[in-house]
Amino acid sequence: MKSITIEGQLRTGFGKTATRQIRSQELVPGVIYGGAQEINFQAPVAAFKKFVYTPSFQVAEVVLEGKTYRTILKDLQFDKVDDKLIHIDLLELVEDKKVIAEIPLKFVGVSKGVKDGGKLIVKIKSLKVKTFPKYLKEQIEVNIDNLELNGNIRVEDVKIDHYEILNSPRIPIASVVLTRQLKQDEATAPAAGAAPAAAAAPAAAAAPAAAAKGKK
Repeated sequence: MKSITIEGQLRTGFGKTATRQIRSQELVPGVIYGGAQEINFQAPVAAFKKFVYTPSFQVAEVVLEGKTYRTILKDLQFDKVDDKLIHIDLLELVEDKKVIAEIPLKFVGVSKGVKDGGKLIVKIKSLKVKTFPKYLKEQIEVNIDNLELNGNIRVEDVKIDHYEILNSPRIPIASVVLTRQLKQDEATAPAAGAAPAAAAAPAAAAAPAAAAKGKK
C-alpha cells in the first residue's frame, strides 16, 4: 500500500493565539488519535499536499522527534475563505485494533449493459469499512461483467474477506442506464414495425372490392 512520510514537531502551544501563530508559519496543526494517547503535532502545509489532494488511499508515516506513527486520514478542516488546509486529524494504526477507513472502489471488466449500448453510471466512489490495519488496501475491486441494462450493483453485492462494510446495504454503487441514442432507437422501433401493417390494411380492403367488380 502507498505511504507518504510527513516530518513534523510536537505541539507545545495551544489556544487560538498559538494556533494562529502556527498557521502564520505555513504549518498545519493536527492530532493523532487511536493510540495509547492523543498526539498533538504540527507540520508544514506542503508536506500534506500529496496526502490530502489525491483520490488514493494512503498511509501517512508521521515522524515526530525520532518516533514514527503509522496513520490514516480521519478528518480535515479547510479555511472557508481561501480553502487552505487548517487542521488535520489522523488515526494511528494499531495492529490488534480495528479501524474505520474510506477505501476507493475500482470497477473492473466491461458490463453486458455497456456492450448493449448503455452507459455506466458510478454512484459511489468509495466504501466505509471496518477492519484490522493488516487488511487495509489501496482499493476494492468490483467486477461489473454481469451488470445489464437498467441493472444495479449495490453495497450488499460487494463481498470481501475481513471487511465489515458500514454503508447501507441497499444503496446502489453503480448502474447501467440507457443512452439517449438507445432510447431514441427503442422509441422509433415500434413505429417502424407498425408501418408495414398500416400499408397492408388498404390492400386488404381493396381485395374484396376488386372481387366484387369482377362479378359484375
